[in-house]
Amino acid sequence: MKEMRLNSCYKILWYFSLALFVVSCKSAKVITDGSIDDRLSAKSVVKAHYQNKMDFRTLTGRVKIDYSDGEDEQSVSVSLRMEKDKGIWLSAPLGIVKAYITPDRVSFYNKMDNEYFDGDFSYLSKLLGTEVDYSILQNMLLGQAIFDLRNEKFDLSVAKDSYRLTPKTAGILYKTLFQIEPRNFKMDLQQLSQPLKKRLLEIKYENYQRVGKEAIPNQISIVAIEEDNENRISLEYRNIELNRQVSFPYNIPKGYKEVVLE
Repeated sequence: MKEMRLNSCYKILWYFSLALFVVSCKSAKVITDGSIDDRLSAKSVVKAHYQNKMDFRTLTGRVKIDYSDGEDEQSVSVSLRMEKDKGIWLSAPLGIVKAYITPDRVSFYNKMDNEYFDGDFSYLSKLLGTEVDYSILQNMLLGQAIFDLRNEKFDLSVAKDSYRLTPKTAGILYKTLFQIEPRNFKMDLQQLSQPLKKRLLEIKYENYQRVGKEAIPNQISIVAIEEDNENRISLEYRNIELNRQVSFPYNIPKGYKEVVLE
């Protein structure tokens, strides 16, 4: 029973780290009434997506996390602090579980069992069969494309009141699909699949909330499938505030046993 609970705890942190992706020259944001404009090209939709990228320094709030792997279910509410491009900090009630993610580090510890993990993104990259880094994680949490869409050419169609982007050239190792909603030009759906290995990662943005002038995901549903194993995680943002002063209190207690993830 303890092993099942531990595995679920680590899976929640890993998939949140996955589910839990820099604004250069500031562009004018594109605002529409939410209707589809069939005159737009794929290039125009991609351009609008990046023009509407969030402009912020810090983000704070809470996230309700629901996790299920078909055998076990977990639900927890955690405090969230983020400094753009620098760090993501999570803390469960009473600090029982804490996580701290930076561009070169993924770390978390569990006070209930005196255990910790401290490493890089290589485990997640191996798990998904594609390179995963801090930028991908931050973009996922903010409703941005997990990959830079400006580096590829797409065919454009309309699917369920959103703009559907499919690569003109199919990937050799994996396939991607992106859907962008027309009101804020933020992500509606992202898919990354490896058909030969029976792997699928699907990120669905149920809706968005307005915090000041920014559109921020309200609820994100994630499905990760590998062969016959299916993991589902739901993230619901609450009490989100932008540009507050933040700190990231995080120190792995002495005497804790290191967890090795293979």
